[in-house]
Amino acid sequence: MIEIGGIPALRQWRKEREGTVALVPTMGALHSGHRALMDRARELADHVVVSIFVNPLQFGPGEDFTRYPRPFAEDIAMCAEAGADFVFAPAFIEMYPAAPEVRVTAGRMGAVFEGADRPGHFDGVLTVVTKLFTLSQPDVTVFGLKDIQQFTLVRRLIADLDFDIELVGLPVVRDRDGLAVSSRNDYLTPGERISALAIPRALDAGEAVLRGGALGGGARGGSALADDVLATARAVVADSELRVHYLSLVDASTLQPVRENFRGDALLLIAASAGTTRLIDNRPLEF
Repeated sequence: MIEIGGIPALRQWRKEREGTVALVPTMGALHSGHRALMDRARELADHVVVSIFVNPLQFGPGEDFTRYPRPFAEDIAMCAEAGADFVFAPAFIEMYPAAPEVRVTAGRMGAVFEGADRPGHFDGVLTVVTKLFTLSQPDVTVFGLKDIQQFTLVRRLIADLDFDIELVGLPVVRDRDGLAVSSRNDYLTPGERISALAIPRALDAGEAVLRGGALGGGARGGSALADDVLATARAVVADSELRVHYLSLVDASTLQPVRENFRGDALLLIAASAGTTRLIDNRPLEF
């Protein structure tokens, strides 16, 4: 039977558990993407902890902290169906009995893209993730790759702070129309959702350029092909009603723009708003 509790209950539960533990951090409003994370965690460990906590440190002024969906009963039902063993659902006062003076800083990679548009966001993410790691002491943690910048920073957090935790990334889960699943999709009107479909179309178009270049022998290669990938993706969103925050092609390991004659793993990153709803997505590409 699934257990639910805050910090004291989680600590006691962890002391009593033998075998491996997998952690799936969430802010609730669970959907099929979260279910995929839990299913993967179930495969990787003897016990699964799912955290449900809407972390205020990662929301900036004017963002949707107060209206972020919190369907707790439905979330618990999904966790139970997925075979989670413990749902860590702390009260705000438990996690932050006072405004935290000591926080984790995300550094250079946390100051670009989402970090540039949302200053302090990744400091808040890494601070709460560090607390979750400390409290649950997992052997493995599973994150979705839709927020690839977050995943990259958590990987660096684990390396830099010497957490003995395996990080597993799960590919983006999409609805039938191609839109990446997200709790914020519920904010979209039918018309805004149609506009938002330009996001996966742009990623598809950029990837098609790269594949076409590779199939043609890759004679252009390097920055010329990268420029074509970007230009093609940008043309798709330029012909939509989206407000684009960024659309960039970067080195997957550094999040820096790809350089001339780049070879290796890259990411095509996008953030755009449909109406007032900000959406992110990405596509891994190999040059």
